Amino acid sequence: MSLDLTRIQALCFDIDGTLADTDDHLVAQLAAMLDKVPLVSGRRSEKLARQAVMGLETPVHGAYAWLDRLGLDVPAQRLRDRLKAMKVRQLDPAHTRNPEAIDEVPHDMVAGVQEMLHKLAQHYPMCTITTGGAPRVERFLEHYGVRELFKVVVGAQTTRRMKPHPEPLLYAARIMEVDPKACVMIGDTTIDVRCGRLAGAQTVAVLCGFGTERELQEAGANLILRTTSDLLGVLKPEQDPLGTTASPEPG
Repeated sequence: MSLDLTRIQALCFDIDGTLADTDDHLVAQLAAMLDKVPLVSGRRSEKLARQAVMGLETPVHGAYAWLDRLGLDVPAQRLRDRLKAMKVRQLDPAHTRNPEAIDEVPHDMVAGVQEMLHKLAQHYPMCTITTGGAPRVERFLEHYGVRELFKVVVGAQTTRRMKPHPEPLLYAARIMEVDPKACVMIGDTTIDVRCGRLAGAQTVAVLCGFGTERELQEAGANLILRTTSDLLGVLKPEQDPLGTTASPEPG
């Protein structure tokens, strides 16, 4: 499959593993735990940690999808928030009013993404679509000074259904005032690819997150990139779809 540049009018980004370097964060945490196990220290612990994180991501997303289908995603999210609140109370009683406080420290942004977003926002309306909570994403984007570049942040509670259901992308397309078929869904898992395809959008998969090249190909991604920032070289927003340099705006 290939990406039709002439169709593209808007960009929809996943967060974890696509804009946020979440996988490396999780790998580091798990590797630190494994490093204490005899005969599993050093590089071996990091290798095992990465294999575990990569292997668990698709089943975890699948579980979210099933909860969504059964109408249990909202109760599950409420339970998750209550568990966070309990953990925060154990750490610091002064933070009992903020169940999201435990997520205040943002993940790193994928290399090159910050600059890419600023350039692409000059040419395309953009949104984020995640199965996580919108407040965490808002804080992440604000921390890196890119929140104003996005028309909307679509989280787990924004729409009734979550990825891979197409409703989050269809909702974002309405906010951005474009046809869903004119959107590109950019993500690192088969869940993102399926969401985009079900909405009629094109899809770009990236290998800097949780998905493997083989499973992303089998899911039907239009294009697979090494990392998210490579998208800038593909879209080349300073040029029109025919490849000619755009004329400078008067002024």
